[in-house]
Amino acid sequence: METANEHAMNNWKRNIVLFLSGQTISLFGSSLVQYAIMWYITLTTQSGLMMTLFIICGFLPTFFLSPVAGVWADRYNRKMLIIAADAMIAAATLILALVFLSGYDENWLLFVMAAVRALGTGIQTPAVGAILPQIVPADQLTRVNGVNGTLQAVMMFVAPMVSAALLTMASIEAIFFIDVVTAALAIATLLLFFKIPVHKKAAEKQTTSYFGDFKEGLVYIKNHAFLKTFFLFFAVFFVLMAPAAFLTPLQVTRSFGDDVWRLTAIEIAFSVGMMAGGAIIASWGGFRNKAYTMTFASLIMGVCTFALGVVPVFWIYLIFMAVFGVAMPIFNTPTTVLIQEKVEENYLGRIFGVFGMISTSMMPIGMLIFGPIADVIKIEWLLIGTGLLILILTAFLGRNKVMVESGKPASEEANA
Repeated sequence: METANEHAMNNWKRNIVLFLSGQTISLFGSSLVQYAIMWYITLTTQSGLMMTLFIICGFLPTFFLSPVAGVWADRYNRKMLIIAADAMIAAATLILALVFLSGYDENWLLFVMAAVRALGTGIQTPAVGAILPQIVPADQLTRVNGVNGTLQAVMMFVAPMVSAALLTMASIEAIFFIDVVTAALAIATLLLFFKIPVHKKAAEKQTTSYFGDFKEGLVYIKNHAFLKTFFLFFAVFFVLMAPAAFLTPLQVTRSFGDDVWRLTAIEIAFSVGMMAGGAIIASWGGFRNKAYTMTFASLIMGVCTFALGVVPVFWIYLIFMAVFGVAMPIFNTPTTVLIQEKVEENYLGRIFGVFGMISTSMMPIGMLIFGPIADVIKIEWLLIGTGLLILILTAFLGRNKVMVESGKPASEEANA
């Protein structure tokens, strides 16, 4: 007689379809709101400082919550954590919509909303990263993460167009209400149809404190040569990515024109690239050594960051933005799979929590450095400089023995 875990694994295709469907529906509504708020602030303020404040509000809560959320993802039912995070974001969005409808539409409310959404993301990210190995066979993780990346890219492709269309036809409140509906659909899908057993640690009686669990996670990283090197690389990488990730809409507004269609065009170009990149990595699977796949994608992103700082023609700018998009899933997929493969299941939530802390703290640090500078010197110079530094960092990644050894397929590692 098969166990609950075996039953879940035997039905992994049904489970992954349900899970990714719920996540995709939720992401669509969230993306609509994210673009609407970002463009609203960009077009009404045209300020690098205001964009920096918005980004910090959208990341700082995730940073502070990630260590706790990582422990939660290991101690509790991961499915229910994902549902709770979606419900919290939907409730906050509904309240914001009602406040805006009453006539009170100050910018600071959007910053508060960004912070609440960040709290939800902080809870959700470690749980989502940790739940996939529970429902997907190990040899299918790259493919499934690639498909997930493609679905996210499709939503990022559709969302800016729908968001821009809605902003020209209706108020920002309409977009808020759409997000509430999509969140409710996502919650219903996971609650009613997605059935998996809780993982081993969550099923056991907890004998350690929250702090004790978090400390265990840090000790696990300290004793894991791959994780130490991996996290150090990402800390530097995320700082250098900040201008390309967040200052390009402001650059386009200043250098090419403040039309909404231009902001839409760069998001669409990036999203089309991400769809293509997700499809490529899902079908190709990357090089046999995942570290080489990451190095290859990092090289492309460094070249594109540099190019975004030098091209004077908007349609050529869009081409490099699209190529940048192609590289993202080719980089992100082996990154996620490496963590899922190298980390024991009972530690996955905490490791993804620490990973979330690094990604969410380094990006704002990058914006604290580059955002105010963007009001003093041209953003193009920031992109040229960070592009060159990413290329130097890439050279270190490709030559790092620990990363290259960890990137090898499990069969090769066993024989080494």
